[in-house]
Amino acid sequence: MRLLHVTLVMIALGAAPALAQPTGDAGAWRYGAVLDTAVTSQALALGGRDKGLQLGHSDLTARGPLGRLLQAGLSASFATHEGTLERGLEEAWIETRTLPLGLSARAGRFASQIGALNAQHPHADDFVERPLLYRAFLGGHWSDDGLRLNVTLPTGLYWTVGAELFRGRKLVPEADRHVAGVGAATMSTKLGGDLGRAHSWQLGLALVHSRRIAAPAGHEDHEEDHDDHDDPGVEESHEAHDHGHGAAYGGQRLWLADATWKWAPDGNNRERQLRLSLEAARVTGVHRLASAGQRHEGLALAAVWRFAPNWEVGARLDRLQVVMPHDDHFDDGRLREQSLMVAWKPSHLQTVRLQATRQRGAVGFESQAARSVALQYILAFGAHGAHAF
Repeated sequence: MRLLHVTLVMIALGAAPALAQPTGDAGAWRYGAVLDTAVTSQALALGGRDKGLQLGHSDLTARGPLGRLLQAGLSASFATHEGTLERGLEEAWIETRTLPLGLSARAGRFASQIGALNAQHPHADDFVERPLLYRAFLGGHWSDDGLRLNVTLPTGLYWTVGAELFRGRKLVPEADRHVAGVGAATMSTKLGGDLGRAHSWQLGLALVHSRRIAAPAGHEDHEEDHDDHDDPGVEESHEAHDHGHGAAYGGQRLWLADATWKWAPDGNNRERQLRLSLEAARVTGVHRLASAGQRHEGLALAAVWRFAPNWEVGARLDRLQVVMPHDDHFDDGRLREQSLMVAWKPSHLQTVRLQATRQRGAVGFESQAARSVALQYILAFGAHGAHAF
């Protein structure tokens, strides 16, 4: 936690002169807020939203320069879970602005850049819930305390390579709490480009190595949560009440690959655009007693079509396969999910989304054939960072 405390102090000291700049200055700090509300007919297995009216991933953000060499970001998140308002410090980071050779470094609390979606806030997604593989392996949105180093290579294509070091406490629910210091490390790369005016693409590959592997069967999540309350080095607002509550299934190594292709007639994506995305994940080293062939896997395929400036329709297919420790053996767990949505966006600050989701083929999950309908309303104020590709 010392790194986060140092980061907050540096932001507070460096932001004071920046905040005094006129609001029209391009170097001034920028502020924003997002309200994410939804009415859901039924909670989904591994879902992050309760039945009924609730507050989704909402936040207050601030970003700006700390002089000529650094910039910083702050984000506080709010959400309801089981009738309780949960809040926490989601981001508090400082980042370099002027390193040579395409290098950049970040320190503090921030979302890992692995995958196509994790780096962006969930309210910027195309669907009400994130894919199953994110909810199962990353707790929906993995934000952590750590360090990052990226390099953008001098090629004709967009090509970036990065490494991150994190505490990693959220990656495994039944984690070994005695592991101190760095608990997880990531390596990732993204490669992308354009094909004429109408087409663009991006490929990504990431590896997460975690020192925290599943504890022997019989340890319960609530026991681990209780340990966190007794640990003075754990912030209650982040560890115990952060929306997402950690990964449901984890392991020593997580491989995550993603591919995205976009087509916009005549290059005008404001009028019409087709977005296709595919993500696949594999987790190995899932348990101390598991064999090499026992692993978790997830797959998500999504298509979103903007057929008018303010209207989009989309479909997503998810598949999840996991192994579940039970006494002295492992049980298989399987779940498939199908989602259909239509979204109306009267402006870039508002979204009204209607989504129908069906879960079927459930083995080892409470939901056997769940159907859920959600009506979501997102309202944004002020400035916000750019969304993922």
